[in-house]
Amino acid sequence: MRLWKQFLVSLAVVGAGLLVWGRLAPGAGDALKSAGLPESLVALVAPSSAVDGGKAGKGGQGNGQRGGFGGPTLVVTKPVQMTLVNDRLSAIGDGEAIRTVVVTPYSSGNLTQVVVKSGDRVTQGELIAQLDNDEQKIAADQARLTLDRARDKLNRYENLKAAAAVTDVAIQDARDELKAAELALQKAELDLRRRDINAPYAGIVGIISVNPGDYVTTSSEIARIDDRSEILVDFWVPERFVPKIRAGGPVSATAIARPGEVFTGSVEAVDNRIDQASRTLRVRARIDNPDDILRAGMSFSVTMHFEGDRYPSVDPLALQWSADGSYVWRIVDDKAQKVPVKIIQRNPDKVLVDAELAENEVVAIEGLQRLRSGSDVKILSVGKDAQQPPVAEGT
Repeated sequence: MRLWKQFLVSLAVVGAGLLVWGRLAPGAGDALKSAGLPESLVALVAPSSAVDGGKAGKGGQGNGQRGGFGGPTLVVTKPVQMTLVNDRLSAIGDGEAIRTVVVTPYSSGNLTQVVVKSGDRVTQGELIAQLDNDEQKIAADQARLTLDRARDKLNRYENLKAAAAVTDVAIQDARDELKAAELALQKAELDLRRRDINAPYAGIVGIISVNPGDYVTTSSEIARIDDRSEILVDFWVPERFVPKIRAGGPVSATAIARPGEVFTGSVEAVDNRIDQASRTLRVRARIDNPDDILRAGMSFSVTMHFEGDRYPSVDPLALQWSADGSYVWRIVDDKAQKVPVKIIQRNPDKVLVDAELAENEVVAIEGLQRLRSGSDVKILSVGKDAQQPPVAEGT
């Protein structure tokens, strides 16, 4: 085929394609006008665009965003709801008695008696067990005898002082002997008392693993005593709640072993640093236990309430992304407005955002691809559950 024939065929194919594109593609007329083609040629290629003469009509043509045949863009919308988050904290913690102690003897020896049994409630200073103390009793009696002799000797020397029968030095030595005897008696009586094993404070006795006749040392466990008047619960809270936690804040807890029963208390202490591995903070709560129904080692579900933060929530379909970040299309007076958003939290049915959105304002969730700022839109329908009130939820 000759070269001029090939050129004519190519020109015909390009012209046919341009004609089809101009008649079917939305916005083709505006594209041709922006390319500098005359109005007559634009009217021939894209007649639907030449009808308005390049003017911005009621269908939003001035922005180049139209429906199927030059009308406004059809969209489906859904209203914005306000959602409350970070208003409730739930965590699992372990309970411990407000005070607990492992009672051990001050000295070694054989147990002569164990006075209490497991589960007994004891008072401060009450006798729990006793070691053999015959040797200590003898030592205490001997110390008393030595003290009596030293006291008599000093009295005799002081009586003889008037007759100049004894010197001042001898009297001073007698006084020193009396003081030494008093100290020796105190030491002997202390050793005797320490053969008794007493409760350091009031509480409940745990399981006793020793029996009379056992030889025990200063490291032997005689009994474990728990003061369960209050329970300490240690739990870990996410990092985002750290600014809200304060000592003395109210706490409610439910024992896993006693569902349905709620116990109240307050924050006892807050740790001074966040765990870097889990990004959580250790918090200790004090829970009242007036009826002694809670035990150390129990697992608790701890709940705290806060004022929380309110954020607009939108349908996940409303989110769009650009080089500047995420945004949504807000529809106001049948016009599209681009609103930048910052995503706070994602849920399966909604996304919490930080944006200039008010409650019940509508955002587009379908027909987003053809929207531009200021373009005319027509709301085709409203998304499901549009009339449902905002739901407050905690995290």
